[in-house]
Amino acid sequence: MRILLVEDDPMIGEAVSVALKDAAYAVDWVTDGVTADAALHHGEHQAVLLDLGLPKRDGLEVLRRLRQRGNMVPVVVITARDGVDDRIKGLDFGADDYVVKPFDVNELLARLRAVIRRQGGQAAPVLSNGKVSLDPATREACCGKFVAVLSAREFALLHALLLRPGAILGRSELEERIYGWNEEVESNAVDFLIHGVRKKLGADVIKNVRGAGWMVEKPK
Repeated sequence: MRILLVEDDPMIGEAVSVALKDAAYAVDWVTDGVTADAALHHGEHQAVLLDLGLPKRDGLEVLRRLRQRGNMVPVVVITARDGVDDRIKGLDFGADDYVVKPFDVNELLARLRAVIRRQGGQAAPVLSNGKVSLDPATREACCGKFVAVLSAREFALLHALLLRPGAILGRSELEERIYGWNEEVESNAVDFLIHGVRKKLGADVIKNVRGAGWMVEKPK
């Protein structure tokens, strides 16, 4: 799962970036509104953590332009602006949630998981297609008699597939979900991760669609 972090405070940005990576997210971190706006044109991210008091372009304007383009990527606003009017304006502009600084990073991660679930049409905290289940809070996966805690990138791969059960995801799409801008991707990285997941959860957990990509089954 790939997250765009938009935060100009270096200490907060570093702390949140580390926490996101520890929680198995790929993170792209930018520090001004113009760069954020440009990054969001590409549609590479599955969620956005957006500060409002940004240089070059205010976060509310970034949010307004994002929604004006019809991009409904989940957005959690993180800001020091704690006035009711500011919170109302952020939500009216299309934010999915709002966290006021200083915040507990574990609460931020929980709110992020919640907005991602809602975007994927999932209300329950555990993702499942009826055969495979995955707990984003612990990275624990279950499939039949197999139970395992996945590595960060194994989790990111299975999470991407479970958000769209029945959909075939190709190599490049999976790589975009797993790796950030500055991370080198080896040519066989996806194959290696799928092998790792199958080794832990069984050979049938992820289906290969020859020439197209990989998928998990639709719920029956």
